[in-house]
Amino acid sequence: MSLLTLFRKKTKNALFTTPSHGQKFFIVNKFRQFYKFDISETDTHNPEEALKKAQERASKIYGVKYTLFLTNGSSSGIIAAVLASTKAGDNVLLHEYAHPCHINAVKLSGCNPVFYKLPIIEEFGVNGRNSAENLEPYLKNNKIGAVIITSPTYEGYVSDIKKITELCHKYGALLITDEAHGALYPFSDELPQSAVKISDFTVQSLHKTAGGLNPTALLHSNCEINPENALKMINTTSPSYPLLASIEANINYLKSRKCKKKLSELIDKIEDLKSSCKNITFGGDDITKILIKSEKFSGEELSAILYEKYGIEDERTSEKSSLLLCGIGTDIKKLERLKRALLKL
Repeated sequence: MSLLTLFRKKTKNALFTTPSHGQKFFIVNKFRQFYKFDISETDTHNPEEALKKAQERASKIYGVKYTLFLTNGSSSGIIAAVLASTKAGDNVLLHEYAHPCHINAVKLSGCNPVFYKLPIIEEFGVNGRNSAENLEPYLKNNKIGAVIITSPTYEGYVSDIKKITELCHKYGALLITDEAHGALYPFSDELPQSAVKISDFTVQSLHKTAGGLNPTALLHSNCEINPENALKMINTTSPSYPLLASIEANINYLKSRKCKKKLSELIDKIEDLKSSCKNITFGGDDITKILIKSEKFSGEELSAILYEKYGIEDERTSEKSSLLLCGIGTDIKKLERLKRALLKL
């Protein structure tokens, strides 16, 4: 029985429980169906059979030992992974300008942060790939319990996870990979290799690129440590069950032929855009992250022109480049519009 089936079955009852809307009263009309699935009868910290099996099925799909559904974004997954893999007083290696949840995880675990630097890709003015060579001096000179890296970077630069994992294990450290922007990687051979089967822990945001509701995400463990108890420490005891059900449905869609076809069409369209726009320089390793640079304009000027003249809003801008993100829901017509705009620059 799937989570959605379970919820449909339970909502036929006359529920004198929380939530108080009782699946019938709704304040926001657009979310009427969402209210119907918002129940409070399955505690995820002592999961009933449906949720437990949903997570077990997910772990088999991804080929890992444990997969946990997250309804508080990738941030909660990073924090849980650090709590599960370290003890107070350990050193944790992380990037000096990483996402705030990385340093928050270290603080909450009672560990000590050791910061590493990343190479800068000067042409685009963004952080580049991490590497075993970059991390080894820090591991050699400090007793590190866990290492946190971000791959892909926001701009789509992907690190060699296999070599970094081997290096971490050589020095007795566990690797936590923030793959928030790489949730599509396990489902297409045309995209970079995912960290899920290589890194000790991998966190993915379904809502960023894989079509999930905000803030659904996944925490995968590829080692003997099950981070479930660590997650209990920071999670609410009243999670959103519509979100949990949406995670299961999202994963089922991602592994479908329909999704594979849609991803292939999206990638073909972006490749066509790149090959057509000879006046633009493209960067990154992940084709779904369109990192662009123009010889005529700065990143800020390029961003402003796209927005003010063509009604195209980018995700992020640096002094030298502009980033436009694509995902499973990116409309082909929107890419055509972007191509026309870039060709006119």
